Amino acid sequence: MIDRDPITDEDELHRIANLPKIELHLHFEGAAPPAFIRGLAKEKKVDISGIFNEDGSYAYRDFWHFLEVYEAATSVLKTPEDFARLCTALLEESARNGVVYCETFLSPDFCGGGDVTAWREYLHAIREAADAAERDMGITLRGIVTPIRHFGPEKAKRAARCAAETAGDWIVGLGMGGDEKQGRQRDFAYSFDMAREAGLRLTSHAGEWQGPSEVREAVEDLGVERIGHGVRAIGDLAVVDMLIEREITLEVCPGSNVFLGVFPSLKEHPIERLRERGVGVTVSTDDPPFFHTTMKDEYLGLAKAHRWDEEVFAMINRTALDAAFCDAATREAVLKKLEPSA
Repeated sequence: MIDRDPITDEDELHRIANLPKIELHLHFEGAAPPAFIRGLAKEKKVDISGIFNEDGSYAYRDFWHFLEVYEAATSVLKTPEDFARLCTALLEESARNGVVYCETFLSPDFCGGGDVTAWREYLHAIREAADAAERDMGITLRGIVTPIRHFGPEKAKRAARCAAETAGDWIVGLGMGGDEKQGRQRDFAYSFDMAREAGLRLTSHAGEWQGPSEVREAVEDLGVERIGHGVRAIGDLAVVDMLIEREITLEVCPGSNVFLGVFPSLKEHPIERLRERGVGVTVSTDDPPFFHTTMKDEYLGLAKAHRWDEEVFAMINRTALDAAFCDAATREAVLKKLEPSA
């Protein structure tokens, strides 16, 4: 490993925290601030008090209970207007953390139950909010449609159809999330083939809870070009080398991985080992209020744990921009925000 001096200088840490950032792995509903969900539940007279701690944060025991709490929180999001309001709330938070470009996972299962007509209505409302945020806050958002693995392959096909019918300059990809221990990656090949034929780019969660073979299966069985998480690939260097050879980028969420116990600490997290070997790694928050993190927190944590300086973060952001699913015009505009003199 490269021997870097520990970063302790407060001015340098301040500069790192305030760097412009790209985030490729953010779950739309998972980014809902608890106060936003509580307020919406109160408006709708829905009692979901059991999903919160006394301090108002989300309460859950482990990853699988987290999925249940996530779906309970999402249950109060009923209308296109609700999702538009959430879009504004999450982009305000992202912009405060210096994010200039973000790709978010959106599920038609939560936006119209997989019905294409209803999905279009939800998507229109979300896009209007995103366009306003780009105009007012300078942050660009793009959507990745998300089949939910533990909902099964048939529901995934409905989500993929919604993706294919709305593919374009804003819906730019398909990316499966959910419980990695349910089924196999190949069970969802039909949905990924449908999305690919519609011109969408592909990613899938793999190698968070399952081992390196899960990462290999996502690449070989689904033909993805990015992997959500992918960090357990470090357990098999042949899989790591496959990622390098095929130029597969990892959407790494270090704070999420540590919070959920995938790795015991940021210092023991393999993101630096993967990066030094030559894997394209990026940094994201996953479901930030659930895992008590922000993009500023992620940057500061990595600076302290792995001695990443501004140069390393510039490389990380350039990797993320190269791997982003947006069109060339958007990429060029975002590059100017990363490198004002470019």
